[in-house]
Amino acid sequence: MSAARIESLLSARLFQVPQLAGDRLYFVSNLSGRLSLYAMNSGGSVPEPLLPPHLALQNPHHVPRLFQVYPRLGQILLMLDHDGDENYQPMFVPLEGGYPEPVFGDALADYRVQLSDYDTERNMAYFFAESRHEPLNVAFRANLATRELMPLHKSMYGAYAAGANNDHTQVPLIEGYTVGDNVLYLWDEASGQTRLLAGRPLAERAPDEEVPLTSFGAASFVPGGRGLLLMTSLFEDTYGLGYLALDEPQTVARVEVRGVVHEGRGEMELLKHLRANRYAVQYNIDGCTWLYEGRFDADALEMRLDKVICGQAPLADGVMDSFNYDEASNRFVLSYSTATSPTQLYTVAGADRGDVARHTNERVLGLSADLLAPGEDASFTSHDGLRVSARLYLPSPALGYQGARPLIYYVHGGPQGQERPDFAWFSMPLIQFLTLNGFAVFVPNARGSTGYGLSYMKHVDHDWGGQDRLDHVHAMHLLAQDERLDTGRAAVIGRSYGGYMTLTLAARHPELWAAAVDMFGPYDMLTFLDRLPETWKPYFAIAVGDPVKDRDFLIERSPQHYIEQIRCPLLVIQGQNDPRVIERESRDVVERLRGLGKDVEYLVFPDEGHDVLKYENRVTCYNTITDFFRKHLSGKAEG
Repeated sequence: MSAARIESLLSARLFQVPQLAGDRLYFVSNLSGRLSLYAMNSGGSVPEPLLPPHLALQNPHHVPRLFQVYPRLGQILLMLDHDGDENYQPMFVPLEGGYPEPVFGDALADYRVQLSDYDTERNMAYFFAESRHEPLNVAFRANLATRELMPLHKSMYGAYAAGANNDHTQVPLIEGYTVGDNVLYLWDEASGQTRLLAGRPLAERAPDEEVPLTSFGAASFVPGGRGLLLMTSLFEDTYGLGYLALDEPQTVARVEVRGVVHEGRGEMELLKHLRANRYAVQYNIDGCTWLYEGRFDADALEMRLDKVICGQAPLADGVMDSFNYDEASNRFVLSYSTATSPTQLYTVAGADRGDVARHTNERVLGLSADLLAPGEDASFTSHDGLRVSARLYLPSPALGYQGARPLIYYVHGGPQGQERPDFAWFSMPLIQFLTLNGFAVFVPNARGSTGYGLSYMKHVDHDWGGQDRLDHVHAMHLLAQDERLDTGRAAVIGRSYGGYMTLTLAARHPELWAAAVDMFGPYDMLTFLDRLPETWKPYFAIAVGDPVKDRDFLIERSPQHYIEQIRCPLLVIQGQNDPRVIERESRDVVERLRGLGKDVEYLVFPDEGHDVLKYENRVTCYNTITDFFRKHLSGKAEG
């Protein structure tokens, strides 16, 4: 066959975060080469653009909710930034499309605003607003019909609205300090006050006091409004459900979940109220999505799951990008993909949820399915006995490659992230393109990753570059025993925290690597923390390290401290508008290595942020990475 082209994989457009409203299906897609908003008839029609072609939306995974349709207002609420700068502002777009207009004028111009909850029947919205100038976060309630904004809570750490009662006079607020360390408040309109319901606020703790991790999330008023159903880690490390009666604060009762049919390792990841006593409960099992529908019995404290929405054929062995439930038609709409199949839009209906209809037919062009790599389980026991989940993607036998394959070691971001069989994410087209070019790709979910419970994820707190680094080093020693792999021709690549780990591994373990690619990774932990948005600094001071109290520790864990030891060629990729790891951070490592006479290349995208989203940039990015590996891993990967 002729050489594969990345354009073949990228010809499969993204279809994400769908919503049903009447007979119309709204979604985000990169049909034009950049993410934008579209609508089509739910029975099928040509997608209609709803935004001017020069606007580009953010990756929906970077925000709680990118848009919400409000049929009664005839408007779409859109959270719009500029080319990845993440300075989101709430905008109105007519249902039939048009130019976005600020909903509140310039009232929120000094904030980075995210949509945390909504009520389309009553035209209400809740915003989590981060000050762009100081460490201050504000939760707002918004009446979109009257354009009234009301602040509910202000703090350095921030609390987001997790729901509301029927008349929006009571709002549960969840404040978080690090992953899993949350407290629950209730704002009451009658008193105008916020009272503590559960947990111990950070300001009230004694030095070094340990408190139970709650992981409160998705708090929903039960019918009648006498209590809250919520997700929590109080009873299960892999999360479960709890019930809090409003007249018994600080007492969270366990809710038994029955009717689960999946098997494997994983965790509960979402609870969503549908109607009356019906709820959706979502799990991440071995990286794949299971979505159930169930009934909550408040008297028995039991959630009975009675329908599978996603997890069984034809929606199996992949990842659900998101789902939306339309109460009027009693239907679910969702976006779903696997490691080898692009995102597709589906509706799920019927009394038994057996009516599954696909509304798109995206596919890669010019590549048969047998040429793509489904991956295999490659989980391993790490240096200290901890099990680490991983997958290994090998070139398809149909490609005809012979001999041990050069190895690409891919580290995901986060660190509270997870590499999954998800074609919607940046990594999967890259993984497939690399295997088409003869490389094997290993993707571990080292300690600190999501998907395996709270304790596993907390391993990385205040330990960046510690035990997580040793997971990767140990994995390389194990991979060297696989005769299918040539670890003498190995490269490491990662994005964000994965970029930090790439620099760390390349500098501290230079004997392992023949090449490395850092995508917007922190280089000097002190400058990285100093350059973060002001509202992020309190979290990172706890979770990663305090720049004053932990200065020596942060220096010791910085790739900058070891960078002179790097031996392999390095490619650095950066978005000019990135607010998380700013361009100066990447330029620092490039200039330092060039000053040392090291082999380093630098690729900057002037119209991207903490991602690479636009079609022409993705083509350049994937090709540059693959060509870099082909050049430095013993020339070419052909066998």
